[in-house]
Amino acid sequence: MDEPVLLTGAGGRVGQAILRGLGDEYDWRLLDREPLPAAKVPDGVTDADRYVADITDERAVREAVGDVGAVIHLAGDPRKTAPWDSVLRNNIDGTQVVMRAAADAGVKRFAFASSNHAVGGYETEDRTPDLYRPEDDYRLDGSELPRPGNLYGVSKAAGESLGRFYHDEFGMSVVCVRIGNLTRDHPPREYERGQAMWLSHRDCAHLFDRCLQAEYGYEIVYGISNNDRRYYSIERAREALGYDPADNSADYTFEGKPKSDSDTETNGGRYDGDSFASDADRPAPESPAEPNFPADPDDA
Repeated sequence: MDEPVLLTGAGGRVGQAILRGLGDEYDWRLLDREPLPAAKVPDGVTDADRYVADITDERAVREAVGDVGAVIHLAGDPRKTAPWDSVLRNNIDGTQVVMRAAADAGVKRFAFASSNHAVGGYETEDRTPDLYRPEDDYRLDGSELPRPGNLYGVSKAAGESLGRFYHDEFGMSVVCVRIGNLTRDHPPREYERGQAMWLSHRDCAHLFDRCLQAEYGYEIVYGISNNDRRYYSIERAREALGYDPADNSADYTFEGKPKSDSDTETNGGRYDGDSFASDADRPAPESPAEPNFPADPDDA
């Protein structure tokens, strides 16, 4: 893609996983509600391409989205306990502002960070905990209706509906990625649900790279790694986007330790997740998912 890519929520956990994997691959514009420290910005991104703004600021968003070819929209309140006034402003109103600006600017592709919480209501008492185990064959594939488990999930379901509207009305290609549990270096430790929906940093970068490269209309896909224990299907992400995840939570013990060193030493030439900043400069794995909001155990 020759045109710039706007990344909202660039300082958050998902944004940093994408930038560390794809920092050299695209001409980035970064938008965040707080100034980004140098350690969070890929080389080559100038001050002019860094926007400090709230996504509900229509004027600022329209400036940031001008002349871009694609948008990856991550910004919002990521807390599963977020109150209604926050999810309404930050997740629903903010997403509407960004999508409308993108459609008006003629943006070709729009990748929306949805969440596993948009379908958390499917995890009923009679299905869990077997649902999180490899021998259980129950799968959600993206064709099911939203079934939010909290108000945060409601806001993500609303974002998916906004994406459907802007695809149908404006012809913008929209993919909604129901992100699982993103952690770096290892799956969530001693947490069955988290291991079933684990998304590694390199698979996260690869998935959003495919969102920027593939041809599609409107899609809902699941953003998890190729885990043995999973109740989300990644087949639609494979078929529609060409997603080919490299990681699997089964390659780690329940305590989160690699079963063999060789599994984590190479990645077949795929993004290593370290395209900028030294070890000393990298943010800690448990840093907040978005600035100004406290982190939750389930990041997306």
